[in-house]
Amino acid sequence: MSGTSLLDLLPDGLRNSELLEEALTHRSAAARNNERLEYLGDAVLGMIVAEQLYRSRPDVTEGDLSRLRSALVDKDSLAAIGSEWGLERYISVGPGELKSGGSRRRSILADAVEALIGAVYLYSGFDAAREFVLCLYRERLANLPDADALKDPKTRLQEWLQARNLDLPVYEVESISGKAHAQHFRALCRIESAGVEACGEGSSRRRAEQAAAQCALEALKG
Repeated sequence: MSGTSLLDLLPDGLRNSELLEEALTHRSAAARNNERLEYLGDAVLGMIVAEQLYRSRPDVTEGDLSRLRSALVDKDSLAAIGSEWGLERYISVGPGELKSGGSRRRSILADAVEALIGAVYLYSGFDAAREFVLCLYRERLANLPDADALKDPKTRLQEWLQARNLDLPVYEVESISGKAHAQHFRALCRIESAGVEACGEGSSRRRAEQAAAQCALEALKG
């Protein structure tokens, strides 16, 4: 990766095309932007990663394959890849986005990576898109985590309780604070049969519940 730009991985003709410009334009910058290419790239990426996992992990169950794929193609992974390759240098954003982090925002980086995949697919076809994706994901595919480690806290808590014939947890949101675009949630996880209550916080209901589940699991194992 050292000394190589992400754009160097693209097909030659694509590098100076309107399609590339579209792939690197956020919706805040122009009416013609990368949202449609992002949609396409998301589908292409999912297929390529799914196929690669299927071929490289013949002993892994469908559920574990799905967890591995989700971990590889989620927004955090995509944003990390975009950042590692310095993609923020090439993304066009509007003045409003510049004030709130601009092209370095994780969601914008992730969307741009997907849009680039979509652009490669449209310009050169599936084989070229596959080569591009496998290059981006080379290290991650070579160092896949254990599938069990990818289970979210709510799933791990549920499995732990079911194995001991205990009641499943009940979740409820205790509070929501902050402005609409930056809300903060506090959730409670209650397991009456085990006498456990645990709280968790996060930027969404899901994140808060996952944090609460993790705390409850730690309390049960403690």
